[in-house]
Amino acid sequence: MPKAEKGRKTKRVEKKKKDPNAPKRGLSAYMFFANEQRENVRDENPGVTFGQVGKILGDRWKALSEKQREPYERKAAEDKKRYEAEKAKYQAGEDDEDSP
Repeated sequence: MPKAEKGRKTKRVEKKKKDPNAPKRGLSAYMFFANEQRENVRDENPGVTFGQVGKILGDRWKALSEKQREPYERKAAEDKKRYEAEKAKYQAGEDDEDSP
């Protein structure tokens, strides 16, 4: 197989700028759990790195039963509804700005 040509330039695709007024996405059940438990993990394990905290949180999440995950799943569902409502309102407002 021939080697790729050296010095070949690739086109950069510019990222679309995010609108600061756009609604924030809903958090997952795991994120609600992690936000709630992060301080406990740090207190129980002083001196752990950021990555280690994430690993511990992930292990604890995996160890939870369905019943223990339920409150976090409920919060995530509520947050998803909030996001969908804010998104619809935001998009309706965008449509108003586009029309003369």
